[in-house]
Amino acid sequence: MIEVVIDSIRISLVSQHRIVMLKEMGSERQLPIWIGPCEADAITIELQDVKVARPLTQDLLKNVIAVMGGRVSHVLVKELDDGIFHASLFIDIKGELKEIDCRPSDAIALAVRVKVPIFVAEAVMDEAGVEPEQDIQEQAKPQEEEAGPENLDIFSSFVDTLDFDDFEE
Repeated sequence: MIEVVIDSIRISLVSQHRIVMLKEMGSERQLPIWIGPCEADAITIELQDVKVARPLTQDLLKNVIAVMGGRVSHVLVKELDDGIFHASLFIDIKGELKEIDCRPSDAIALAVRVKVPIFVAEAVMDEAGVEPEQDIQEQAKPQEEEAGPENLDIFSSFVDTLDFDDFEE
């Protein structure tokens, strides 16, 4: 199992869905998981410590587990089957660990509320994990270094030929 943290929640430009980016601890590798807007809001509300007037579904589940004498141990994104992620809640009830199937978005929303680790199965991370793209500035930097002063002479010559009076209104 690979421990991850929530790196960000991103908005899709092509649909109403959101993407939660889970970042591998000690690495830059990330796992993008498409989630619904309600689940994204439930995660964001907790991460930003926003107070709500009434409990959300994940708050209800947290409260029910506690009242029943259980404690969430951790959550696991365990499988990717035909493009669909599967997760499990692990609940400790009097020393016995119970595994409960759920959607990753619900598992993550509950995990942030009860402050437990989020894990991803190695096979899932290997199959669907991505490395973030290099920042545009980082990509441009080596090119700038290669473009020494001798390569800027052409540009400088061009600028010297400009008549800036032509640009006045």
